[in-house]
Amino acid sequence: MLITIFAPANVHLLEIAGVRDALFEANCKMRSGEPYRVRLVTEDGTLAESSCGVRFMPDVGMRDATQPSDTLIVVGPYGSPGRSSEKVTRWLREQAMQSRRYGSTCTGAFLLAQAGLLSGRRVTTHWQYAERLAAEYPEIRIEPDRIFVRDGPVFSSAGVTAAIDLTFSLIEEDHGSALALWVARRLVVFLKRPGGQSQFSATLTAQSAVTSPIDRIRLQVLENPRADLRLPAVAKAAGVSPRHLSRLFHAELGISLAAYVEKTRIEIARGLLEDSASPIKMIAYAAGFGSTATLRRAFSRRIGVTPLQYRLRFQTVSEDAGNDESDADLS
Repeated sequence: MLITIFAPANVHLLEIAGVRDALFEANCKMRSGEPYRVRLVTEDGTLAESSCGVRFMPDVGMRDATQPSDTLIVVGPYGSPGRSSEKVTRWLREQAMQSRRYGSTCTGAFLLAQAGLLSGRRVTTHWQYAERLAAEYPEIRIEPDRIFVRDGPVFSSAGVTAAIDLTFSLIEEDHGSALALWVARRLVVFLKRPGGQSQFSATLTAQSAVTSPIDRIRLQVLENPRADLRLPAVAKAAGVSPRHLSRLFHAELGISLAAYVEKTRIEIARGLLEDSASPIKMIAYAAGFGSTATLRRAFSRRIGVTPLQYRLRFQTVSEDAGNDESDADLS
């Protein structure tokens, strides 16, 4: 099975290495089925230098890469990508149309978009460049917080290491979940990490210097998540009107107080799920959720998995922890 990786100038080396290593490990373990053959292609096929300065030799240049591939993967250049040459755009279009599936990692999405290969598709890219991709290509439906997205034959992944997550999904599609899981374990990487690529970290943010009313409220939320943190109560404690506090939160953080409180409580719950053996109903209480059902709904909406699923993947203490997710009322 021929996998073609196209590397533009100034490529992020980890994206090439991550994809190739995952496919290599799959070949080592594979007992049946067609093994992967990987073809690394650059525009001219000569010695190239990655963004970190490591030089690499591609297998072939575009001119000689005429054999159709099963899968075309366009990896991303470092930083904000420029406009591809017409030669690159034309080659990508021809290769994609002959492939069973095609897609991108990180900012490689820009190259496919320039070739008109993402129109009408759901796509993700590195969080830092998602808005730009959406602005430049309004015909694409951007999902900025996803690790990877599959839309028919088209796939895309978020920044850098998400290329590995994406490759696991391709291996799983081709050869089943058992092989994909083995490769993930071999590389010491989670097969399916929960949540998206949001850079929001309520705990770390709240622990920064307290210099404004918003900072004080954020620290209050972190230190006492079980308190009444609805807008009227917090505004009264801060000595401002609810309307003014709401405007402050939107102006400084871009979200509402309620959204911030929920994210902080989820952050606290995540830490307890990872580092303690406490029953989930007690974690829900400690993090300020009124019931395990409320905790579960918040996790499913924000993280994409249930608290129990999160604990099973990330817990660092004994596996004999309390994992009852029954809808206990903790109020």
